[in-house]
Amino acid sequence: MGSPSKALIPVTGVVLAAHAALLWSLPAADIQPQAKDDQLLMQTRMVEIAPPPPPPPAPAPEPAPKPTPAPRPKPAPKAAPQPRVPAPAPAPEPAAPESESNQALASDTQSPKAPETEANSTQTASAPEPPAPPPPEPEPAEISDGDTAKPMQITPAGSAPLPPGTPLPIALPGGATLEFNASGQVKGFNYSAGAELQWQHDGQYYQARQSISMFLLGERAQTSEGLITPNGLQPLNFIDKGRKTQSASFDLPTGKARFSDGTADAAIAEGVQDRLSVFLQLSALMAAGPERYPQGTVIDLTTSGARSAVRWRFRVGATEALELPIGSVMALRLDKLPGQNKSDQQGAIWLAPTMQYLPVRIRLTQGQDDFVDLKLKKYRPVTQ
Repeated sequence: MGSPSKALIPVTGVVLAAHAALLWSLPAADIQPQAKDDQLLMQTRMVEIAPPPPPPPAPAPEPAPKPTPAPRPKPAPKAAPQPRVPAPAPAPEPAAPESESNQALASDTQSPKAPETEANSTQTASAPEPPAPPPPEPEPAEISDGDTAKPMQITPAGSAPLPPGTPLPIALPGGATLEFNASGQVKGFNYSAGAELQWQHDGQYYQARQSISMFLLGERAQTSEGLITPNGLQPLNFIDKGRKTQSASFDLPTGKARFSDGTADAAIAEGVQDRLSVFLQLSALMAAGPERYPQGTVIDLTTSGARSAVRWRFRVGATEALELPIGSVMALRLDKLPGQNKSDQQGAIWLAPTMQYLPVRIRLTQGQDDFVDLKLKKYRPVTQ
């Protein structure tokens, strides 16, 4: 067995031969030797840089003084959310809104666009102001039911009330007896009856009596009597006779209406009427000058019963054709308007020009269900 060095000789020769074959197979590189002077020598050395000194510790900040709390403002009422406005389409056709409550107006597209910010990035449109309603017809000044000390007040349609003391012409109808068919309801009981109005005067004093007679129920009668003045009727006594008799007396010099049942006195003034004379006073006003009271004119006056006095308000209406037991009659309608006291009477009265403006129909309601309706059946003027 040979030595190890001799065994390596053939292996070394094979390796050298393989390297020679590899080198000869590579292409020749274009390498030019550099001059000795052109060669750069680079030397490097390590330099140790000392770290910067640490910064001095910052002093602790002084505590800021506590600000004085401002008073908390009252919260503003929440505004109703506005609808989001869609971007307008090019040249849209105008469309009618479905309803006034859901309209939305887009902002003016010709105005320069403001820069978008967080506050105005979402545009909203303000709701349009609703159109102003048409002005209502002028109404007379409100008079409370308790203002019984005020004189009669006339408010022509569309005008201010006439000044107190304005002279009003009067034309009292001549004496007459009027018979009516009466129907109505009292506390759920329907009835029909006969009624009569007797009216007479001598130019200085007057008397009026109205009665309603019902079978098995007897008669109820109201009587008014008093003076005739340049302003019309001035009642002195009013009597209401039914199951019991009650009355009221009127003392204009002291401005008091006194009641027989002991109720406190009521304040009154010129123009006061009772619940029967009031219809005849309206007849005298209309007969003297119907052109002074165009449709819509309101007449306010104190009207007293046997236990209390309130303000009654009548509004002049149109002339209507009525079919009554006496036949067809043209009559001027005056509506009795409701007062503040819901239990007070309301209704209407019709005055016939062909019968001296005497009432040919009277309808009054009391509460929700009770009413009485008188329709003229016979008219008999009294001959002097």
